[in-house]
Amino acid sequence: MSPNIVFVVTIAALFTVGTYLVLERSLTRILLGIVLLGNGTNLLILVAGGAAGAPPLIGVQSDRPMSDPLPQALILTAIVITLGLTAFLLAMAYRSWQLHRHDEVQDDVEDRRIVRLAAIDERAFEDDDTESGGETLDEEAATTRDEMDEGLAFEDVHAEPVPDDPGRAARPSTTTTDGEEGR
Repeated sequence: MSPNIVFVVTIAALFTVGTYLVLERSLTRILLGIVLLGNGTNLLILVAGGAAGAPPLIGVQSDRPMSDPLPQALILTAIVITLGLTAFLLAMAYRSWQLHRHDEVQDDVEDRRIVRLAAIDERAFEDDDTESGGETLDEEAATTRDEMDEGLAFEDVHAEPVPDDPGRAARPSTTTTDGEEGR
């Protein structure tokens, strides 16, 4: 038995586009990639299950062989897992949008540190991540900022106006060590 060529091409397209989207930096694109990968997996399990047969009911006689119920159970399980992961990614994207007004995943300084330590241990290749530009990771971490925020803190953007000066946004108050509140 050979699978339908349309199914095979569709599965390949879903996996290709899904993998491309998962490798993007936007959580929305990652979410769409996970959905496409889930649907590609469901089609792959369906094709791998073989030709359709008679219902898998014991005691029912049919001239066709019984179909295997395992692929159907696996597809239902894959649908539930994809739904749960989709809900989780939607919550992450929404929270990122609330905090930063974008859903882009930023670079992590710790990841860079691990890459540099691995490059020091084993110099198999050279690229921009493994070559230090004379700047230590602590200096790089101090200068790293979110490109989308333009230097504004969340508190500055969402602060309430000062009562005595309604035209100016309030700054978060700071408390000194002796308990006095300052500006």
